[in-house]
Amino acid sequence: MHTPLNAAASTAGELFSSNTFEVPQFQREYSWQEDEVEDFWTDLSGNINTSSYFLGLVILTAEGDRKLVVDGQQRLVTLSLLANALYHAAIKRGRTALADRIQSNFLRSINYETDETDPRVVLSDQTDNHTIQQILDTGEVPVLDDSIDTVSVRLAASYKQLQSKLADSLRPDPFKLLGTWADFITNRLYFAVFVHPDASSAYQVFEVINTRGRELTTADLLKNYVLSQTGLHHREDAYRRWQAISKNFAPEVSGSTFVQYIRHVVTIHSGHILPKDLFGFLAERRDHPGREPPNSGELLNLLEDNLPTYLQMIDPSLSGPVERDQLQFYAAFNSLGVITVRPILLALQGIPQPHQGLDFLLRLVVRRIVVGNLGTGNVERRLSETARRIKVAGDWGPLQEDLLDLNPNREEYVEQLRKRSFNKGLLTFIRRSIIQSSITPEQDGVLHFVWPKNSPNGWSVEEEAGSYWAATIGNTFLSEFSRRPGEASESWRMFKESMLESGRPGEVVDRLNAVDEWDVDAIETIGRDLAESAGDIWYE
Repeated sequence: MHTPLNAAASTAGELFSSNTFEVPQFQREYSWQEDEVEDFWTDLSGNINTSSYFLGLVILTAEGDRKLVVDGQQRLVTLSLLANALYHAAIKRGRTALADRIQSNFLRSINYETDETDPRVVLSDQTDNHTIQQILDTGEVPVLDDSIDTVSVRLAASYKQLQSKLADSLRPDPFKLLGTWADFITNRLYFAVFVHPDASSAYQVFEVINTRGRELTTADLLKNYVLSQTGLHHREDAYRRWQAISKNFAPEVSGSTFVQYIRHVVTIHSGHILPKDLFGFLAERRDHPGREPPNSGELLNLLEDNLPTYLQMIDPSLSGPVERDQLQFYAAFNSLGVITVRPILLALQGIPQPHQGLDFLLRLVVRRIVVGNLGTGNVERRLSETARRIKVAGDWGPLQEDLLDLNPNREEYVEQLRKRSFNKGLLTFIRRSIIQSSITPEQDGVLHFVWPKNSPNGWSVEEEAGSYWAATIGNTFLSEFSRRPGEASESWRMFKESMLESGRPGEVVDRLNAVDEWDVDAIETIGRDLAESAGDIWYE
């Protein structure tokens, strides 16, 4: 039978003096910086003379002798730093009794068995805990490399900021104001405290409540869930493993690229999962008939096993398990901006004859982009399900079995490539493939549109018709110039004189030089020939 939820208002003094706290790994790390600490100080200092001030919600659960902080660590840790600044200010000014009271209430508890004192706030990360304990023990900020934003650096910066604010606040009457501050944080500062009977129920509330903090990202929730589902004795190891994986993804995109990686790994294990359903699927909060999510240990193993390959997908220049011939395909998909195939790329790694599967997949993707739309939800679902089938089968056969109907025929491909407008990235890739006669072309040459929109009157292309043909393959030229000379926009004659000599090897320079007027007929004619050449390459 579950213990009923215990919720109560508590002064900060009562809360700290009757508990010791541990911030577990499944909590987001201490993240407050100057602005948040400034707000915290302003709130407290502006209400120091009121009879009571509410500082927000704290969610706790018991584990061993300590209370785990499920939500509220930013405020509890920052309040500990402020109490420590008060303690050392009281020692400095000879208020020993006051200092002792602050220390016993907020900073250290007595171990009645050993007669030693233990810190009231402990962080699970050893490095960060060493930093905060050093601050609490000495009242001094340790020397840290602040060129890198770490939790330890943020803790030290917050303490220095609070020390400075407190010193300014005490200056009019240090003896009296020390007492005022100590009384305020001990007896008139309140929290709403929810103590949950077990970690699972506490965690469910944590998912939806985030008092005075940054909005939780999917990456935060996934880490929190994995660690909360790991046994206490293995949690430190799981935390280290998770951190080692996540650090490979830039912090500014950790909520996108890292989560994307997790979803792609889960896909080859369990099948297609929508981004919005990823957390619910892993936490088994949503029913997906016929699909079993990996448990927390399995997920960590999958993430570690697939990480070297995935990092090479993101950056094919990295060393790793993938061979050079396969990396050329990875680079091609990156040039096209296609990410939905990455589960298939993961599934193909390590199976027999992966190059045949990669060749089939790249041709399918390029043909599909030219003729139709690769980005529909149905196509992504089919790609994802095929990735799982490849992983289970151990060969690339499901690519042909499952996706052959997505392949347009050569005639349709050539016709659409001739007349459709495309983005510059796709046109660059296809033009490079044409002049290099390769489906995995090197990134050589910069694409320029021959007739530019909003061009001067020196061209034979009329604006209305030209706008239709401007972004088609017939109006493109691969040059060694990264920037088009200004005179090349004035007329076709000037374009030929200033640009044709810069054409990349394989570019149809002689053919273009023979064209007297660059008009819609010329664009259509050149485009038809280029589309036929592309058809030869992409439909060998």
